[in-house]
Amino acid sequence: MLRYKFVAIMVFLGIQCSFSQTKDPIPHVKRGKIVRIPNFKSKFVSARTIDVWLPEDYYNDMQAYDVLYMHDGQMLFDSGLTWNKQAWRVADIIDSLIQNQRIRKLIVVGIWNGGTSRHADFFPQKPFESLNKNQQAWVSQQLAEKGRSTGTFKSNADNYLKFMVYELKPYIDQTFSVKTSKDATYVAGSSMGGLISLYALCEYPHIFGGAACLSTHWPGVFTLENNPVPAKFFKYLRRNFLKKNKQKLYFDCGDQTLDALYPTLQLEVDKIMRQKKNNNKLWLSKFYPGTDHSEKSWSQRFAVPLIFLFGQK
Repeated sequence: MLRYKFVAIMVFLGIQCSFSQTKDPIPHVKRGKIVRIPNFKSKFVSARTIDVWLPEDYYNDMQAYDVLYMHDGQMLFDSGLTWNKQAWRVADIIDSLIQNQRIRKLIVVGIWNGGTSRHADFFPQKPFESLNKNQQAWVSQQLAEKGRSTGTFKSNADNYLKFMVYELKPYIDQTFSVKTSKDATYVAGSSMGGLISLYALCEYPHIFGGAACLSTHWPGVFTLENNPVPAKFFKYLRRNFLKKNKQKLYFDCGDQTLDALYPTLQLEVDKIMRQKKNNNKLWLSKFYPGTDHSEKSWSQRFAVPLIFLFGQK
């Protein structure tokens, strides 16, 4: 089976050459290789680019790899191609940790966000729908004022997760040499990407073995004043993240720029987690004072959740 998958990916790479003239250039990485899947179509969300990073020895190892699914895929690898000239430097960081035997070998599936649909795709749907009509209207107004939505806001997060679980993951499992079990399948993101990573862990506990949620955007909007959203997230977390499960969950936040909204809310989440998870091998929350809401900050601490999730057994 492994040999078949290696042949399949080599054929796939040959097909990829026909897409070399696509609008968006493929990110440059120092080690390993980016395999681009352009215009990945879905019944549930808009078509989008998928960038898969493969480690340096992928084609020689003949082994199955863990998988890390990451949101906002266009911001992960190459700062020369991002809107703010910052990136997570995912390939560099993971490669260094693998080479130093700090983590297990893995591939990264970078899912590009849908642009204008990003907030709707990433806003956990069940907590949003638990708001009353007036509260939902308030959220819509707040997001419209910040250009995150037009008209009446509706969460599309359940469909986004269906896309991940029922369309993208089967494709990755069939195309690449990966382990398919929950214990080898993880998800990570920042800000709204942190929220949808947590939501994925709660909604599909049989699919995802862990999540890294950096600078999790607990407000949902961009103010804490009279904001009913965080309480709904906390209630959802209490009900849906079970004490007995074996999933790993990482949180962090800074306290500058947009991250200034998070510390008090993250403390509330930590209280919930202490009730749910008294095993510190399964839950970790970190505070980084002086750090802001940016890819540069997330890059500087990304090794911490990677070691927590993928540390050598």
